[in-house]
Amino acid sequence: MGKERSGMIQKRLAALRGVKRVVIKIGSSLLTGSAAQGLRMRFLGSLARQLKVLSDRGITPLVVTSGAIAAGLHEMGMSRKPKEIPKLQALAAVGQSNLMQAYDKAFARRGLKVAQLLLTREDLAHKARYANARNTLAELLKNGIVPVINENDTVAVEEIKFGDNDTLSGLVTHLADADLLVILTDLDGLYDRDPRKDRNALLIRDVLEWDASLEAAAGGSQSMVGTGGMASKVRTARRMCRSGHPMVILGGDRKNSILRLFNGEEVGTFFHAGAKRMHAQDRWLTWGAEPKAGVVVDEGAQKALLEGGKSLLASGVRSVIGHWDAGDVIRIENASGREIARGVCGYTSSETDRIKGLKSPEASAVLGRKAPELVHRDHLVLMEDL
Repeated sequence: MGKERSGMIQKRLAALRGVKRVVIKIGSSLLTGSAAQGLRMRFLGSLARQLKVLSDRGITPLVVTSGAIAAGLHEMGMSRKPKEIPKLQALAAVGQSNLMQAYDKAFARRGLKVAQLLLTREDLAHKARYANARNTLAELLKNGIVPVINENDTVAVEEIKFGDNDTLSGLVTHLADADLLVILTDLDGLYDRDPRKDRNALLIRDVLEWDASLEAAAGGSQSMVGTGGMASKVRTARRMCRSGHPMVILGGDRKNSILRLFNGEEVGTFFHAGAKRMHAQDRWLTWGAEPKAGVVVDEGAQKALLEGGKSLLASGVRSVIGHWDAGDVIRIENASGREIARGVCGYTSSETDRIKGLKSPEASAVLGRKAPELVHRDHLVLMEDL
């Protein structure tokens, strides 16, 4: 083994030594293979056995699972996933109970208890609901229960869907304040080319710095039952690295792949954290919240935010977009319409419209009370480099 590879393995081990809480994401193709096969109990048995070992080592696992719709397809005797949302919701309703029964059975054999947690995008975009979900997870983990988390496909519509469970797994990593995200897939990791089409494709073992070529190397979904693909995994990895969390894409069908990873073997593609761990509020503002309204600011305000690390004052606001209440998260856009920041606004949209462009003494006179910052720096994140 060369000095460079040896050093990279040591870097992996250093990152893994600090892991106390890990999110494991399971794709539909690993759980079902195809609609005709139904749920793969042997795979779930192997997963439970490996997570029990981690648990005994003091590493707390959480599971983000796909598979409800795929399980519903099998139960209903269907071979292809429909496109219509009502049909998908019905399949999820049928399959979700079967999926959780399978998890419960497999994990119980290893002495692990599981609990189902179903989320929609809206649950994590709303601050109070986000806090409720976070508290629920904390209580489950405190009692030694493995949360099995899935998108609530029975009620989700296009406007409130995560899009795929790779995205959900990244958000859950933030929600649970986990130290590592492991995405299990039917490939050994990220390749420089599609290994299904090119036998000379090479596995990318470690990613230290982000490169646009990584997204070019990722292809679409090959599964008839899943919604994600390698591209969505790479997008999630970019978010994880940006927020200070390492992530691994790992072959889920390889024997003991999770344990081999934690034992220091050079398996999968390891995305090393590219930055210091983000504060919990900043993670939520950046990837949890989804502001629908906001303000357009002038060049002076843009410079103060991006270069000076300042708060947003009413004097820098040129116009108001949409409606919001005090305490809501708003977008902060420049004159070109690009979102440069977002944060918690201390004013309603109507109040902001009344005081835009005014200095603080003038704004105070208009409102009849002291007018502090529109968005304080402590409740604001920059979006320029995302």
